[in-house]
Amino acid sequence: MEFLASPKQVMSTFLSSNFFSYPSTNFLLKPVFLRGVSGSLHFMLLFVLFISWVCHKLKGSNTEGPKERSKNTKSLYHKQTLFLCFGLSLFNLVLCLLSCFFWYRNDWSEENVVTVLDLAIRTLAWGVISVHLHAQFSNFGQSKYPYLLRLWWGFYFFVSCYCLVIDIVLHKKHVSLPVQSLVLDVVSVISGLFFVFVGFFGKVEDQETLLEEPLLNGNSGVGSDVVSNKPKGEETLTPYSNAGIFSILSFSWIGPLIALGNKKTLDLEDVPQLDVGDSVVGIFSTLKSKIDSDCGDVSRVTTLKLVKALFLSVWKDFLLAGLLTLLYTIACYVGPYLIDTLVQYLNGRREFKNEGYMLVSTFCLAKIVECLSLRQLFFKTQQIGIRVRSALVALIYNKGLTLSCQSKQGHTSGEIINFMTVDAERVGECIWYMHDPWLVIVQVALALLILYKNLGLAAISTFVVTVLVMLVNIPLGKLQEKFQDKLMASKDVRMKAMSEILRNMRILKLQGWEMKFLSKITELRKIEEGSLRTYLYTWAMTVFVFWGAPTFVSVVTFGTCMLLGIPLDSGKILSSLATFRILQQPIYSLPDTIGMVVQTKVSLDRISSFLRLDDLQPDIIEKLPRGSSDIAIEIVNGNFSWDVSSQNPTLNDISFKVSHGMRVAVCGTVGSGKSSLLSSILGEIPKISGTIKLCGTKAYVAQSPWIQSGKIEENILFGEEMDRERYERVLEACSLKKDLEILPFGDQTVIGERGINLSGGQKQRIQIARALYQDADIYLFDDPFSAVDAHTGSHLFKECLLGLLSSKTVIYVTHQVEFLPTADLILVMKDGRITQAGKYDEILNFGTDFMELVGAHKEALSTLNSVDSGSAEKTCIDENNEKSASTSGVLKKEESKTEGAAGQKGQLVQEEEREKGRVGFRVYWKYITTAYGGALVPLIVLAQILFQVFQIGSNYWMAWASPVSEGEAPAVSGTTLILVYVALAIGSSFCVLLRAMLLVTAGYNTATLLFNKMHQCIFRAPMSFFDATPSGRILNRASTDQSSVDQTIFSQVAAVAFSLIQLIGIIAVMSQVAWQVFIVFIPVIATSIWYQQYYIPSARELSRLVGVCKAPVIQHFAETISGATTIRSFDHASRFQDTNLKLADGYSRPKFSIAGIAGLAVTYGLNLNMLQAWFVWNLCNMENKIISVERILQYTTIPSEPPLVIESNRPDHSWPSHGEVAIRDLQVRYAPHLPLVLRGLTCTFPGGMKTGIVGRTGSGKSTLIQTLFRIVDPATGQIVIDGIDISSIGLHDLRSRLSIIPQDPTMFEGTVRSNLDPLEEYTDEQIWEALDKCQLGDEVKKKEGKLDSAVTENGENWSMGQRQLVCLGRGLLKKSKVLVLDEATASVDTATDNLIQQTLRQHFSDCTVITIAHRITSVLDSDMVLLLSHGLIEEYDSPTRLLENKSSSFAQLVAEYTVRSNTDF
Repeated sequence: MEFLASPKQVMSTFLSSNFFSYPSTNFLLKPVFLRGVSGSLHFMLLFVLFISWVCHKLKGSNTEGPKERSKNTKSLYHKQTLFLCFGLSLFNLVLCLLSCFFWYRNDWSEENVVTVLDLAIRTLAWGVISVHLHAQFSNFGQSKYPYLLRLWWGFYFFVSCYCLVIDIVLHKKHVSLPVQSLVLDVVSVISGLFFVFVGFFGKVEDQETLLEEPLLNGNSGVGSDVVSNKPKGEETLTPYSNAGIFSILSFSWIGPLIALGNKKTLDLEDVPQLDVGDSVVGIFSTLKSKIDSDCGDVSRVTTLKLVKALFLSVWKDFLLAGLLTLLYTIACYVGPYLIDTLVQYLNGRREFKNEGYMLVSTFCLAKIVECLSLRQLFFKTQQIGIRVRSALVALIYNKGLTLSCQSKQGHTSGEIINFMTVDAERVGECIWYMHDPWLVIVQVALALLILYKNLGLAAISTFVVTVLVMLVNIPLGKLQEKFQDKLMASKDVRMKAMSEILRNMRILKLQGWEMKFLSKITELRKIEEGSLRTYLYTWAMTVFVFWGAPTFVSVVTFGTCMLLGIPLDSGKILSSLATFRILQQPIYSLPDTIGMVVQTKVSLDRISSFLRLDDLQPDIIEKLPRGSSDIAIEIVNGNFSWDVSSQNPTLNDISFKVSHGMRVAVCGTVGSGKSSLLSSILGEIPKISGTIKLCGTKAYVAQSPWIQSGKIEENILFGEEMDRERYERVLEACSLKKDLEILPFGDQTVIGERGINLSGGQKQRIQIARALYQDADIYLFDDPFSAVDAHTGSHLFKECLLGLLSSKTVIYVTHQVEFLPTADLILVMKDGRITQAGKYDEILNFGTDFMELVGAHKEALSTLNSVDSGSAEKTCIDENNEKSASTSGVLKKEESKTEGAAGQKGQLVQEEEREKGRVGFRVYWKYITTAYGGALVPLIVLAQILFQVFQIGSNYWMAWASPVSEGEAPAVSGTTLILVYVALAIGSSFCVLLRAMLLVTAGYNTATLLFNKMHQCIFRAPMSFFDATPSGRILNRASTDQSSVDQTIFSQVAAVAFSLIQLIGIIAVMSQVAWQVFIVFIPVIATSIWYQQYYIPSARELSRLVGVCKAPVIQHFAETISGATTIRSFDHASRFQDTNLKLADGYSRPKFSIAGIAGLAVTYGLNLNMLQAWFVWNLCNMENKIISVERILQYTTIPSEPPLVIESNRPDHSWPSHGEVAIRDLQVRYAPHLPLVLRGLTCTFPGGMKTGIVGRTGSGKSTLIQTLFRIVDPATGQIVIDGIDISSIGLHDLRSRLSIIPQDPTMFEGTVRSNLDPLEEYTDEQIWEALDKCQLGDEVKKKEGKLDSAVTENGENWSMGQRQLVCLGRGLLKKSKVLVLDEATASVDTATDNLIQQTLRQHFSDCTVITIAHRITSVLDSDMVLLLSHGLIEEYDSPTRLLENKSSSFAQLVAEYTVRSNTDF
């Protein structure tokens, strides 16, 4: 509004008619001649270019030669030349239009016509040259400028110099000249000089020497060898690292990446590597050293010290950003300061000669400084943000690796992941706002100075009101902080629950509990939504207060002027309004700044409190140098406790000594402290007293297999170099060769998250192989043989412990008594103490504990008495000699899934899918119409339009109603002036309130609906989706993307609409006041649209890459937390830290390039109206942010499982009453293009009977169970239970009527009660009864909370065996007619197994029990035994009959087990 009067005045001065009167001079000096020559010269060039184009088209095919020859060379400054030609075309177009408009209103003369023709031909000629040069270098690979063009440039320079000399001569003769002629000639001479330089003196450069060029070859799939050998983006350093000052100011260093993004879809390998200063490696080491020097250790860091260390790590760039902020602010205030002077000048008051030129020059210079400083500020703040975020991520990751077990129990993996994904991200984003607090003071001070110059003492009232408005933010800020705290805490709880659910989705599906757990997530989200709603509405109120503030300030200021009698003229009013508008910026941005500072403080508090958590005690173990002692492990009077505050230590009075090369077995009942003993040797369990000495390197095999996502080979090598011979030996010893032959990609097969596409036995054997390959001195095995079948277990024990590790120190926990006699030392544990220690024969006859274990084993074997052991031995030996099918069967569920699940590409886990090209209109439409069908959108837009109308109206009113200068009489009285202004101000404030409330309501409802829809789809997805999708990808959408949708995207979308409405409002006003502005506006808008189209493809793909590159960081972190014990035991922490740094840089690379592009986006503020530039920036930013919505919408279209309930076909409440399971010609495959896993099974499991299913690994046992629960649906055939085809009823009707006790014992965070009865269907009495039946009653009664005793994440505070018993308790509670035991007793000792079998016989005597077991004794008392092989039924009969036939496969399996059990290894 401040320029309302100026365009007319300036235009008429610029083109006043007296410029066109010339005295008669020599014809050669007349402009008609000069313009005629210039026009002819340009026309001639056009003609020549046309002829050459026609010739080229006729020749056509001969262009390839030069292209190949010139691949490595290019002309100097070819890009600058191209831009200059294009710039000259635009410049001539603007001059041509200005001349046309002026002369249209004045008389046309011959001279005028020639001038306009000259300018038109120039416009066309330079445009054609631009196109020609672009074609020459892009398509035909020319390395030099064409000879004719260079010759023409010479003529052009000569003619331009001649014209300029004539101008100077005429000026000296006091002949008045049109300003545009002089400007045109000066520009022509300067550009001509440049063209002559590049055309005749510029050298040809080798393209290889320029850092940015390799980026352009990303898409050349079929180029010459030269091209294909060039490094891709990921092998080159970012051109920013050695960009010159011009390149940094103009952001030309990012140009090659944008150019490449226009030619192809960008991938991560196209994005160059970061410079050392921006890489996490550089910044993290700096931050770590600052923290160490200040606090001594990360564990003692406070929020303040963390902030100080972060500041000292980036202080140079931070201060530079501060300087740029100051420059930008001062440049912004030049306009309002000089407006009054300009208005007075246009009214005829001149203070000195050429004052007009000085004013225009100052305006232009201020605009250039403003624009350059803003774009550098954009880039610099984002660059600092990237550094700070990546350094914090590294700090959090390293802390996660050293956390003590007790600290970890207080913070689950979901919470810790939130520190990395949400909090570190927020601190990085906050850098943009960091200079705002002091900047507000500077901006207010500058505004007050200008107001004081214009309005005198009235400025004091402005100051008072501004301070009052800013004070209002204190309570609002505190409220926001409180709600933000609550929001983050509730988000943590939800993410914690979500990550646990994703980890255990298979068991939830099998039990039919997934919808109950979805309702649990929904409940947690509702709590989060409560905080979110209050936070957003507080934000809306803050927005209202501060958007209304500038109008309020101006009302008070002008009112004060009236009261004090200070005269108001239009110059002062326009200057004041412009000042208020700039004062708006600090006041407008204050709510955002406060909100961001509040959020960042919360995040920094959370991060620093996490960093202060206790680490593992570093001095638990006294490590002796390798080879310095005969003793490998020695513990003296050791007392250890997982909970240091507990009165009862986990391990009491532990003392033993192990020499190098000894084999030590640890045995005992469930929960006796066996795994804790191994943890004490690893230094994982807090030490209360005693000493531990360790000599040599160690390797550890955990009871629950920890497998990384990645290739099998990478899991086995675990960071070591490949030694093929050792590798093959390890594979052989671990029985993995057969498995690898079956897998489609052998050891290159990619394993899904947590080894999802491997059986329990395969995961365990890969773990053992990993340990063996490390070639350590001390090996710790935590019961690895329980997850494998009898034969494989014997093979592993013989080949690994007695073979490859015969010379090593080995400590192994085992429940298999048959593996004890070979031990040099047996430690028998009970209630956390070593009750017996010695050799097998020594301790067998002393003490009862060991006797009990051996007695239970013998009792289990007594069932085999009917078998003739001699023939059995013979059979077994024969089979071992053949060894044809000894180790691994043919095809297992997961192997075939590995082949399939991901289609023809084969690997189970594919790279994360991302959309390509522009964000579809569907995404925007879906987003804005999700809440209330989009009904609020027109109301929000209407409120903004009305606000804009009121704003323009109030400014227009003040300018119109006040006199032009002090002497004139005002159009209306002072009271009327202020009253109308107040009315308009109230109107605009009401519109802001309405807009803010509606916007928050729409944004909040949209976020809620999208959340519910995505989670509904995730929970209803088939199991194959979870097998092929790492949980990191799902968690990324549930945390980061959902946070964006919750808190930022609605305001981002609104910002685009609002800035567009503002832009249209200003264009409308300008068209009324100075319509000539359109002459500039049209080409400028065209340029901005072209520019936006040019750069957005690259920005969009980089934003998508950021989303895709974040998941691996989360995934790696989640895996590290769950496998921290294994990583530390192998001493590989530093390797994992390095991997994290690489992944963090991979995430930062596209972010850094986006920052460069963001800086470039603001560039066009130089030639666009600033608001127009802001609109383009908002538009591009919105397209980058809306990708979060796109990613969430991807997960709302996941194919669903069959319906949970089919109302028209619901089974009777008593179904299944008999429990007969009939399988008819059952064929199952995991994907349409994969081979069959079950190849036509037909059999019937009689109701109320016990059926055992046996077969080697991969024979199809687990697939049959999955088909029974419809985790997989059959290709053909059917399963009928009590006359009902299970495919015809709903999934929940089926799964809720069957019970399963799975192979992997699963417990959820919560209480004992919630673990046994998540659906809350049973009374406490029933739960206690079930606990007593499954041998856990006494254990739970010991605990303080009884049924409400806490269970930590994954049930970590319960032993593996106890977890297995809890799963049995669930089955006992449910008491279904059909019970499936999938290797359910693998993790318990033989005595407990015998008790369980007794319990099952007693309580499930009338039920159909289907048992898959590796312990043959578990299936021997079955009524029927089904033996599967290669997906077919090999044998199906009663065990007695099968054992009578000595040649039966079942008899051979039993014989093999018997021999193993009676053999002294």
